[in-house]
This record gives sequence, structure tokens and C-alpha cells, in this order.
Amino acid sequence: MRVRRFIVFVGVAAAVAVMAATAAARVNRVHTTTVTFWDAYSAGGGEVKTLDNVIIPGFEKTHPGIVVKDVSVPYDDLHQKLVTAVAGSQLPDLVRSDIIWVPELAHLGVLAPLDKVMPDFKPLSAKVFPGPLATNYWKGHYYGLPLDTNTRIFNYNPAGLEAIGAAGPPKTFAQLVSMSAQAKAKGYDLYAESGTSCWNVCPWIWSNGGSVTNSTYTKATGYLNGPKSIAAIQMLVNLYKAGEMPGIMVNSNAGLGTYDGINQNKYVATLDGPWMNAIFSAAYPKTQVAGALIPAGAGGSVSVVGGEDIVMTNASKNKTAALTFLRYMLGYGSQAQMALAGQMPVLKSSSAWLTRVHPYYATYVKQLATAKPRTPTPKWTQIDQVITTDVAKAFQGEPVQQALTDAAHQIDGLLK
Repeated sequence: MRVRRFIVFVGVAAAVAVMAATAAARVNRVHTTTVTFWDAYSAGGGEVKTLDNVIIPGFEKTHPGIVVKDVSVPYDDLHQKLVTAVAGSQLPDLVRSDIIWVPELAHLGVLAPLDKVMPDFKPLSAKVFPGPLATNYWKGHYYGLPLDTNTRIFNYNPAGLEAIGAAGPPKTFAQLVSMSAQAKAKGYDLYAESGTSCWNVCPWIWSNGGSVTNSTYTKATGYLNGPKSIAAIQMLVNLYKAGEMPGIMVNSNAGLGTYDGINQNKYVATLDGPWMNAIFSAAYPKTQVAGALIPAGAGGSVSVVGGEDIVMTNASKNKTAALTFLRYMLGYGSQAQMALAGQMPVLKSSSAWLTRVHPYYATYVKQLATAKPRTPTPKWTQIDQVITTDVAKAFQGEPVQQALTDAAHQIDGLLK
């Protein structure tokens, strides 16, 4: 198996051999244009090395008139650096932006609408997953393109399922409810969640056919407090009140964290992203995890989109060169190299080869096909805090309809 895995990795890498061949050094030559690219790739992982030693040299070799200056900024500092740069008019050409920042930056007038300045935006955007693409939309235009992505799936411990007498993970809301009671009888919590933000609860709302707002992101009343949204949260509240979910849903000190709980055979499953596999293999080598789609409700199986987008600033004086590098970052070669470094690609075509890089990606690719973005708005941070606070009240005893109605009214004010 190790030999086969090695061969697969070599096969993917060979597809971008032209890029890799330039990784040793950059050739000194006269350049006419410098493109500055700010990002928050993890210095502790392989992303920065891949970008600086493989992708950028490969781009510069095939585009001899352009130099790319990569500026890596810690994630916690990048947002502040961008806001500060706006005031000082010192913005870069391109930014790898968290998906939740794009509407805010677009609202501030920082970003160029790519669907207006890129003649090939439509065919290029058709190549990426629709959920990640939607994170770039703000008031009628797309201000970026997805660069890397992730989503949450139903990650579970197969041994835990066996211990509660289950043949497999729940596929529907009804099975989630019945298996939760079955797990409690064996001393387990079937599903553990550690918060009430949209990242935590929106997959259940969407899977039941509910929503946070209308399709134009202008109104929450009638949607977040609509019958399908209420029913989804009520299902979770019922499980919690029955003692079939751990207290960490509303109090992080009320039990083991999700990972520790799964490792210690207290919890069977949680919703999480592709990083969970790597963490478990390193921290809990004796505990296996597997993935399944989120149990389906009336709206199907729908999860939440995470990841980063690539955007171009209006301040860029090198827009043609910047867009050339942007296209390169969305090419198969760059996406495949970043997949080898641990970044989940955004190309729909990646479903044909991504599992050869990491087999566990198969379920994430399927889940991404229907995944949805958190509401793209510059006020998202405040909106998410409203959801977090008011949904928690429902778990603490307030009627679900009242809690979601209060939240919807507050969000309506933030969407104006």
C-alpha cells in the first residue's frame, strides 16, 4: 500500500513536472512587472514552500516579463493589515482572503469586480465548485474566485459505531435521532458539537430545507425563523435535552472536546473538515476516523463552505499581470501542487484525481457539490454572533421559535 501511495503521489507530481523542475532556483533576468501577493499560508505546513519554491518559479519561467513577490502574513494579522493598508493606500495587487472577508472588502471599495474586469471570468468560474464561488458574490458582482476550499462532513469513529450496535453512520435526520438514543443506552453520545455558530448549526438548517436569509441576502425574518429552520434546531435541542448530546454545545467546559471525546470512546462522531484526519493520525494513532455525508433532511445533505478566495485590489497598478498570475493559481498544475501540500482544490475536475492524493477527500468532494456559503455580507461577524447567542438560548431553555425570531429581527437590521 505504501508503494502504491508513493506511485500515486509521483503520478500527480509528474503532471506538474514543468513547475517542479524550476523549484531549485530562480533565474536572474530583467523583469518588467512585479505582482505583490499577500497570503496567510501556514509557514508550519508545506503551503509556503510549495508556493515559493515550486509555483512562483514555475510561473516566472513561463511568464518571463512578470515577477511575483509573495508576502506571507499570519492569519490573525492579515485582516488588520488589509484594513490598515486601505487607509494608507498601500494595498497589494492580489490577496488570498478568507472567504468571510470578501464582502467586507468589496463593500469598502477595495476589490475589483472580476466578473467585469476579466473577459474569461464566466468560463473560469464554471470550472470551480459553486459553493466556494458563491462566497465571492456581493451586490450583483463577483469580487474574487475561490482558491482553496473545505467543508464539514460527518466524521466518526468506526469502533464507536460498532460499540453502539450500528451497522453504519446515520444517513437521515430520522436515523440520527434513533441512533442517538441507541448510543445513549450504550454510554455514548452519537453526535458531539462544540458551538452554536453558523459553522456549527447551519448545515442542519440547510439540510432540512431552511435558510438564514432570502436568496439575495437582504432579509432573515421568515427564513431563519421559518418552519424548516426551526425544525432543524428543534431536533438538535431535543437531542440535547434528552442527554444525547454533550454539554459542550453551549459550554466548552461542560465535557471533553470533540476530538478527545471521540478518542476516549465518549462520543462517536462530530462534523469537521479534512484536517481532522491528519490531526488524528498524529495525535491519536490508535483511533481511526472515517467520513460520511451529513445526514439528510428535507433539503438533502448540505454542509458549509470554508476556505480562501483570491481577489485583486482596485489599487493594483499591474492588473493585467496580476490576473495572469490569478489564472495560473487556478490552473490544474498549481491546484494539484497545493493539494499535495494539504490544500483542498476548488476545481470541479479535481474529483477525478484528488482521492489519489488523499483517499479521505472523496466524501469532502461529494459534500462540496451542495455546500453553501455563510451569508456574504460585510456584517457577517456581527450576524454570526447573533446566531451564536440566540441559538445557545434555545439550548438553554428558550423556545426555539422565539430564539430564532429574535435573531432574525436583529439580523434584518444588520442586512440594511
